[in-house]
Amino acid sequence: MNKRITYDFSYYVSKFLTDYLIKRRNASSHTILSYRDTFKLLIQFLMERGMKPEKISIEMLNRSLLMNFLAWLQNERNCGIATQNQRLAGIHSFFRYVQEEDPKYLHITQGVLAIPYKKSSTPIVNYLSTDGIKLLLQQPDTSTKLGYRDFVLLSLMYDTGARVQEVADLTIGNLVFEQLPYIVLTGKGRKSRIVPLMKESAQMLRQYVGHFPFPDSRQLSPLFPNRNGQKISRAGISYILDKYISQARRLSPNLIPDIVTPHCVRHSKAMHLLQAGVNLAYIRDFLGHSDIKTTEIYARVDSASKRKALEKAYSNLGPPPDKSWTEDKSLMAWLKSL
Repeated sequence: MNKRITYDFSYYVSKFLTDYLIKRRNASSHTILSYRDTFKLLIQFLMERGMKPEKISIEMLNRSLLMNFLAWLQNERNCGIATQNQRLAGIHSFFRYVQEEDPKYLHITQGVLAIPYKKSSTPIVNYLSTDGIKLLLQQPDTSTKLGYRDFVLLSLMYDTGARVQEVADLTIGNLVFEQLPYIVLTGKGRKSRIVPLMKESAQMLRQYVGHFPFPDSRQLSPLFPNRNGQKISRAGISYILDKYISQARRLSPNLIPDIVTPHCVRHSKAMHLLQAGVNLAYIRDFLGHSDIKTTEIYARVDSASKRKALEKAYSNLGPPPDKSWTEDKSLMAWLKSL
């Protein structure tokens, strides 16, 4: 008797994206979109091999097939190692969910979960010097409404070391102007952290909130609205940064690295804190890292920078090397006579 095939892939994907990630994992919208894109690519890969989405079962998605999917990402779509690992993380999360829902798939899920991540080289940490940051913040025209917003946005990104999504998600209610002012940032995994605001930053934000036209329901209003009054997007923040980085680069090319992203501003703050002697544990908490090993990358970069500076300034003050004993002809003749 033939075994009846249950085409349950679409069911589990739907439940994973709309129920499990939201209700049980409390995943951020960014994570959900990333996992959704992973399945869009996987379905495209399967369709190119003649498999219809509605005719796919979990049992068909074995280790071998998914290894071929990762190879397809690399060879056909030219995805780098970081992107391949990101897609694999989504697949791993999905199959952990499947094995919780139906243990009969344990033999399939264990094989998929055993697919290893690819090792990649240590990423280059691009960051701006303090002079580079000062030059960047001099570019917005604060006499205009949008220029003023851009100046405050870039200043806050640097002062708090916030991720780009954390800045995009900020509302008026995240600002607390008490005796010791602070801002509440919500990062990966929807984890919130409190970042103290220095006196100058707090004063800047008070003036910004007081002068920028916000609606009556101020607490829920986006701190940095776009032209339409809606929450600014990650792409919008990148556009703003690129605009002023280009201006700064024309003025002083030596101060601005070739590649500057919003995360580069975060890296800059971390490096400047480290160079000022701030303990790595404090920097970890300030940036919202879950593991101090992530923060240690800045210490390694700083150590490499110091070594390069020392090597550049190094002078050999020692005595010249002695003449080789093999060049002493009389000594060599005596040794041969022994």
